[in-house]
Amino acid sequence: MQEYKLLVVDDEADFVRSLAERLQTRKMKAEVALSGEEALAKTSVDEPEVMVLDLKMPGLDGLEVLQRIKMAYPTTQVIILTGHSSLETKEQAEGLGAFAYLEKPVEISTLVRIVKQAHDQFLQIKKQVDAALMGMAMSSIACQPDMARNVMAEVKDE
Repeated sequence: MQEYKLLVVDDEADFVRSLAERLQTRKMKAEVALSGEEALAKTSVDEPEVMVLDLKMPGLDGLEVLQRIKMAYPTTQVIILTGHSSLETKEQAEGLGAFAYLEKPVEISTLVRIVKQAHDQFLQIKKQVDAALMGMAMSSIACQPDMARNVMAEVKDE
């Protein structure tokens, strides 16, 4: 089983715990945060690969959390799951880098499919970042920029 680092954020405690349990029955272990502040605190300790994030929460709302997450952890894929959808918030979320924008209620099968797609995207981006970092390290340490370019080209072609 592929382990996902999944964080589900919603201020409705019963909803978020129920959703986490439903994801766990589908072999996805999900941590829970009940506020934007708690989500940021948990993320600073252990960066999630995928986050399912509500928009309307007291304190830091979902758009503010999304913006902060994407600035500090750009590889984390964020799925907005909201009961207060509007075209304006959808466009804002997409502009801030949300992977997907879903409306409550959502079929669990749809959410699971989107989470899997987001996780695949996370892995692809992480692989590219790791290759770029390796290329930079090889270039600076070994003074062999051609080797670094070759490593980065190989990853890009995969």
